[in-house]
Amino acid sequence: MTIHLKTVRLFPEKYPSNEHYPFNLELFHQTTQLEFNSPVTFFVGENGAGKSTLLEAICHKCGIHIWREVEGRRAEVNPYESLFYKYLAVQWTNSRVPGSFFGSDTFRYFTHSLDEWAAGDRGLFDYFGGQSLVTQSHGQSLMSYFRARYQIKGLYLLDEPETALSPKSQVALVRLLREMSQAGHAQFIVATHSPILLACPNATIYSFDHSPVRPVVYEETGHYQLYKSFMENRQLFLAES
Repeated sequence: MTIHLKTVRLFPEKYPSNEHYPFNLELFHQTTQLEFNSPVTFFVGENGAGKSTLLEAICHKCGIHIWREVEGRRAEVNPYESLFYKYLAVQWTNSRVPGSFFGSDTFRYFTHSLDEWAAGDRGLFDYFGGQSLVTQSHGQSLMSYFRARYQIKGLYLLDEPETALSPKSQVALVRLLREMSQAGHAQFIVATHSPILLACPNATIYSFDHSPVRPVVYEETGHYQLYKSFMENRQLFLAES
């Protein structure tokens, strides 16, 4: 078992604002440290809970690049939303390792950039199974990328990777996370809504539905409980909703 990133500390007493997101979230005032004791860690919680925001801040603090297109003009701009990483501290077990960030909204930009590079050197596709990621279905291209990238030693952060994956592919991703983490070189931090991914054996699950953020067991997650209730009696469940 390999743990590259050992702890993340938050410093709420230094936040520049208590009124703007993400500094106005109570759980980021109540949570001062997260410990990573297993090679696979999940962030789970409702939309807007802050799990993806913290994931990106950790990524930035660890020096991992996030692929993004140039952002256009916006009607409203929050000057604080990209500053969260400045109020974090990370502790490595030994020394900093490379890694990557996956987000479904940024992956499309990466695949098209890869296609442009491969126009001059098709050998780049050999790394992804010999085929352009753009020509594969979205789910197929994700799995091709995951299988190639996660064989390399590093810290990997994923934001809702289940978005374009069928249930069968989600199971395949769970197996891949377990396989790569057991190989002793990869550590994963994953923000997710998927009860399939959350079932990854021996993973730590941090619930962002609590303040402060705290670890929970699989059966305590709201996602598991909701899916279980629905599967057991979907007619009654929908009627009550």
